[in-house]
Amino acid sequence: MGDRVAMIEQACKEMEAGGKIKVLRTSSLWETKAMYVVDQDMFVNGACEIETTLGPMELLDELQAVENRMGRVKVIDKGPRNIDLDILLYEDVAMKNERLQLPHALMLEREFVLRPLCELIPEAHLPQHDALPDGALKEHLSRLPVLDEPLSPLSPLAAGQPNITAYQRNRETRIMSILNVTPDSFSDGGKNFNNDEATLAKTIRSHISAGATILDIGGQSTRPGAVQVSAKEELSRILPAVDLIRRIPEAKNIAISIDTYRADVAEESIKAGAHIINDVSAGLMDDNMLSTMGKLGCTVCLMHMRGTPETMNKLTSYPDGVVEGVARELLDRVRAAEAAGVRRWRIILDPGIGFAKTQEQNLELLRRLDELVQYPGLQGFPWLVGTSRKAFIGKITGVQEAKSRTWGTAAAIAAAVKGGSDIVRVHDVAEMAQVAKMADAIWRV
Repeated sequence: MGDRVAMIEQACKEMEAGGKIKVLRTSSLWETKAMYVVDQDMFVNGACEIETTLGPMELLDELQAVENRMGRVKVIDKGPRNIDLDILLYEDVAMKNERLQLPHALMLEREFVLRPLCELIPEAHLPQHDALPDGALKEHLSRLPVLDEPLSPLSPLAAGQPNITAYQRNRETRIMSILNVTPDSFSDGGKNFNNDEATLAKTIRSHISAGATILDIGGQSTRPGAVQVSAKEELSRILPAVDLIRRIPEAKNIAISIDTYRADVAEESIKAGAHIINDVSAGLMDDNMLSTMGKLGCTVCLMHMRGTPETMNKLTSYPDGVVEGVARELLDRVRAAEAAGVRRWRIILDPGIGFAKTQEQNLELLRRLDELVQYPGLQGFPWLVGTSRKAFIGKITGVQEAKSRTWGTAAAIAAAVKGGSDIVRVHDVAEMAQVAKMADAIWRV
């Protein structure tokens, strides 16, 4: 009942509030139809790994206290509720009394339990006990019947906007429009820099009417060799744009993303009303970024990059291949983000097309994006792909002027959708919205 993701996030905070429970990692959140009492909304299920000083019964008492503090009321058995906290496993304990059974009863029969568990501990076995079957959890999951409609993880963006459901076959690709308020971005530098409010508002409205549901504001260029301005200067460009978007009626349900690698810029922007932190360095260029993301609790995009915008073009060696290299390094960033308190369901991934990649490597990533999306440890995340007007497109098509690389970009967008991208980041909103819609119609059925 209510805002399901918000309830789960509040429960995680409530669990940690007493100092006896620490949430170490979370699974994705998986949306499922209700069981038993079917006349109710979809359920959202997830698992978390915790560290605690409490024994099993003490832990159960604390979880029930959290449910009570959050106002859980059981109207009917198996019916709607705002939160439901269960202990699935407790180390190697096997026990059963009138209040608690470990491992949790029926957990091996329920995909909505096993699938999130297998994101966390796929190789784990149940405690050794005569009444418990052997085999790793991932093996138990593989034995369950295949559903007509696979379970889908969900990722929240902003209030009023539908969650991203990365595994739903008929999902729509989201359009993230680029709103650079810089004088020196590689393609549109100066276009929106120091514009008066009316002109910028007109641009924003045009992006929204053309199909953008996410606006990505950039106050610092990350093109190769770009001059790095101060955080103060970056904020002076970004915050007025955030304020303006929030005052435009047409942007009421639009998600506002901030393209920055600086923790203080990210924090001030989220406090001003932005929803998403889009960090091209995935926390590598500011040691405080991941902890700031964890503290803010907002949705974040972690992009693959090496080095800095000044050095990245020299860092293109991938001895085991670009797909394997990008996957491993993104997985490292995911683990670092989780360790800093970022919930798994709040993470979007980006392969970083054009960042520390050669032309052939960019093409290979687009060609094999479906493999990257399904790489062990990276399943279930939504993916953002940004190819718009990039240099490798110009080299292939022979189009030198960045703003004229529309047709090449269109082909790259179609490839990204086919490969499993959930969001595409674009300059030419109207044109690429049409490309994405057509690609969705072909491949997302």
